[in-house]
Amino acid sequence: MRVLVTGGAGFIGSALCRHLAADPANRVVNVDKLTYAGNTASLRQIEKHPNYRFIRADICDGARLYDLLCEERIDHVMHLAAETHVDRSIDGPAAFIETNVIGSFRLLEAATAYWRELPDYRAGAFRFHHVSTDEVFGDLPFDGSRFSEATPYAPSSPYSASKAASDHMVRAWHHTYGLPVVLSNCSNNYGPFHFPEKLIPLTILNALEERPLAVYGNGANVRDWLHVEDHVRALVLIARNGAPGESYTIGGNAERSNLAVVEAICDLLDLRKARANGVSHRELITFVADRPGHDRRYAMDASKLERELGWTPGETFESGLARTVDWYLANAWWWRPIRERSYAGERLGRLVAAQ
Repeated sequence: MRVLVTGGAGFIGSALCRHLAADPANRVVNVDKLTYAGNTASLRQIEKHPNYRFIRADICDGARLYDLLCEERIDHVMHLAAETHVDRSIDGPAAFIETNVIGSFRLLEAATAYWRELPDYRAGAFRFHHVSTDEVFGDLPFDGSRFSEATPYAPSSPYSASKAASDHMVRAWHHTYGLPVVLSNCSNNYGPFHFPEKLIPLTILNALEERPLAVYGNGANVRDWLHVEDHVRALVLIARNGAPGESYTIGGNAERSNLAVVEAICDLLDLRKARANGVSHRELITFVADRPGHDRRYAMDASKLERELGWTPGETFESGLARTVDWYLANAWWWRPIRERSYAGERLGRLVAAQ
């Protein structure tokens, strides 16, 4: 595979780049704007690989993307670049429209122009893989229902609305222009190199630093958790073997309430790095006001992916979470500089506000 990965310095994107570059038969071209969530340190283990190249660029720069596609003779585009944090989308939706909608449009334009110029034998093998989220489907009641490829879209936040828009554009480019696309919608990912504003890494690091462990509302909101390494295996299968025009939902079969996730992390840390006062980390849990429009429950039906492409998750939530906690305990070199920058920014913001 000669792959252009957008957003490859982010959490899922960097895991995908590491996975692909481990096979010397692949050529991996990583395009990332390096916003606050992009981190080239996540790519340290592959940055000197001869089959890997990093380009700092914005997906809104369609001309640059087209030139890269031609220069690198790309046969798979795997589009992960996106603004993804729901709380940030509520506070400032403009960046989400710019990247997730306009950026996806520019990438589609560039990919279509490139694909049309390919000889038939290469054009038939080309794929545009758009990586999306379960949040485009809205939420579920607290019952046994699950999202599938046939679930109607009902986004609830500016983030999920912007991702829904990009999903619709990708399908439209396939229907109208014939661009060979595949789509995937995944549940909540977790694992190594996860940016420390998300629930699992934030809880781990706040607990280590004796900070309050904030839980929205009463913690009853449920998510289906998918280990990032299981996710990237699914992505590669879909890019290689997925049928053009088809979409695939990817889940970890690991539904947990937010409170249960936080409590599980506390219990693991109690065993691995007990507090100096001997009290459980659970005592740090603090319930805070719920965020606006907070979706109740997500759950994914991955049976199509399992049936057609033979994928199943390799990690249980218990094994994956234990591995994740151990990784953060062993890799302060990666997360500590991010935390220090984050809190320095918070202090600066308070000073500016005070003036």
